[in-house]
Amino acid sequence: MRRSVLFIATLFVLFSATAAEKSYKLISIDGRIEVTICVGKKLSYTIDYDHKRVLEPSDIALYLEDGVVLGQQCRLSKVSRGAVNSFIEAKFYHRNTISERYNSIKLDFKGSYGVEFRAYDEGVCYRFITNRSGDFMVNDECAEFNFGSDYKCWIAYNNLTGTKKDPYFTSFENTYNYIPLSEVDGGRLAFSPVVVDVQGVKVCIAESDVEDYPGMFLHNTDKGMHLKGCFAPVPDLVEVGGHNKLQGIVRSRHDYIAKCSGKRTFPWRIVLVTDTDSDLAASDMVYRLASPCRVEDTEWIAPGKVAWEWWNHWGLAGVDFEAGINTATYKAYIDFAADYGIEYVILDEGWAVKYQNDLMAVVEQIDLKEIVNYAALKGVGIILWAGYNAFNSNMEEVCRHYSAMGVKGFKIDFMDRDDTLMNSFHYRAAEICAKYKLMVDFHGCHKPTGLNRTYPNVVNFEGVFGLEQMKWSKESVDQMRYDVTMPFIRMVAGPIDYTQGAMRNAIRKNYRPVRSEPMSQGTRCHQLAAYAIFFSPLSMLCDSPTAYRKEHECAEFIASVPTVWDDTVVLDGKIGEYVITARKSADVWCVGGMTNWDSRSVDVDLSKIVGEGVWRVELFRDGANAHRIASDYTKENFVLSPQCVVPIKMAPGGGFIMRIFKQE
Repeated sequence: MRRSVLFIATLFVLFSATAAEKSYKLISIDGRIEVTICVGKKLSYTIDYDHKRVLEPSDIALYLEDGVVLGQQCRLSKVSRGAVNSFIEAKFYHRNTISERYNSIKLDFKGSYGVEFRAYDEGVCYRFITNRSGDFMVNDECAEFNFGSDYKCWIAYNNLTGTKKDPYFTSFENTYNYIPLSEVDGGRLAFSPVVVDVQGVKVCIAESDVEDYPGMFLHNTDKGMHLKGCFAPVPDLVEVGGHNKLQGIVRSRHDYIAKCSGKRTFPWRIVLVTDTDSDLAASDMVYRLASPCRVEDTEWIAPGKVAWEWWNHWGLAGVDFEAGINTATYKAYIDFAADYGIEYVILDEGWAVKYQNDLMAVVEQIDLKEIVNYAALKGVGIILWAGYNAFNSNMEEVCRHYSAMGVKGFKIDFMDRDDTLMNSFHYRAAEICAKYKLMVDFHGCHKPTGLNRTYPNVVNFEGVFGLEQMKWSKESVDQMRYDVTMPFIRMVAGPIDYTQGAMRNAIRKNYRPVRSEPMSQGTRCHQLAAYAIFFSPLSMLCDSPTAYRKEHECAEFIASVPTVWDDTVVLDGKIGEYVITARKSADVWCVGGMTNWDSRSVDVDLSKIVGEGVWRVELFRDGANAHRIASDYTKENFVLSPQCVVPIKMAPGGGFIMRIFKQE
């Protein structure tokens, strides 16, 4: 009799637990993506794509300081559903309008919080929302991404882990590993976005609208078939140090990741899902989920090209003065920019006195006011490099002073963190710079999470393994593979500060790192193609005026390529192999293609972008000997055939770029 009672009681408990769990389905408008949200002891979700499971049950939760867990022992109070089918106007982006098309569900729970899910045709996103009274601490967040099988992923680790005794310290610059989930190094953090290949379906993990909150790293500590979010605790003790004392080195951290106001929305967690690699390279999800523009007047914001001296080591030749950090050198760069219609010149590290962390202390070798005035007379703007500590210590006065002088913006460097304090710095810097009508290029920073929508004066972010690496990287570094991987992963997050444009080019066996006279891996046309494929509203010309004047034809073409666009179509591509991207400005299309170290023949089908009429093509392609002389290229002009297909052979590490005009 006792056993029967226990058995009945056990059944009752199991039945009660099962009955308490509820599931809610959310389907994208095109019907291909289905999200199932389970509510009960835990809050979890699954994702199916074309009736195939691509994400197994994955828990989500927020752990608060008072022991409360949002997302466990859930007591549902309200369910709301919605649908949106509209457009977002984008500013200084790679298209003018963005489709805003999704179905949504919002689950409100007792305890003054809720979770909103959206199902777009290109993926799924969710965020927590709180409506509590008073401030509270978030000790941690559970953000799981369970895949169920040992699929392969493209993942990049924090590149400075351990060097500063802080696992969260990183420049967010590293190449991608293509490895099974079980081989992800559990002792290292990886930065998002990350892409997992689920039997041909690409699942990309990203985030957006990360304000007053840490960015999401990913790790896999138990060699399981999953990735888990990891978040930097709030810094406690931060000391001046690092590169030229320009960085904030965290010596200790609190035991919580964010201090939050009672009523707020949390960052969006994004899972993009597609069976076409090119869809990733064209994604708008991070931008569309960011908070809308907070800058009322944006007419003064003017993206463009930048002549840059640091990569080429102030590499002027044929002048009657010693090139370096001095007024004469910068005037020569300004003259070059004016001659080619390049909008800006940057003064990189060295114009302010070293180690002082004082941007008001200008080195005696330059007359900054004279440089700014000279540039203005030539129709060229000046942008100043600034180390993080120096800029952060006196931000408002620095912005007021240099804006009044006529400076057009700042390139801010060496943040190298993604915790709550550093993310708050990015928003504060964007706001104050906007106040003084200054553009911002965040260098030495984490990947973007939509700040360029909220503050469109923020035009660039580094967080990319860019061309600067070629000054010191070993010969074994495969930049060509990275170049055709990054557009499908890192560029999902937003603009990059890659700094392309090398005129000294090298085939694979000839490349070597040279700091004073650096070279690129790959062909000349690979470098040219980067101006169409890589999205950088403030786009650098990394080589010297001397090099560009010798290569006038290439320099003239680079200077003519826009940096923001009316529309973008990724025509073809495969992660790690090749990419072909078309971008439109007014009535002109610019199409770029690049390959890895494999020679590749492609038929570029332009029928998706050109309409009726006669179209003329200006094409730069790899020369017949580019496989052994990387600078070899040919330029052609012709009328597009009625079939709208252009056959092109790319050399190893090669590329092409074409401009397509409608003939009047």
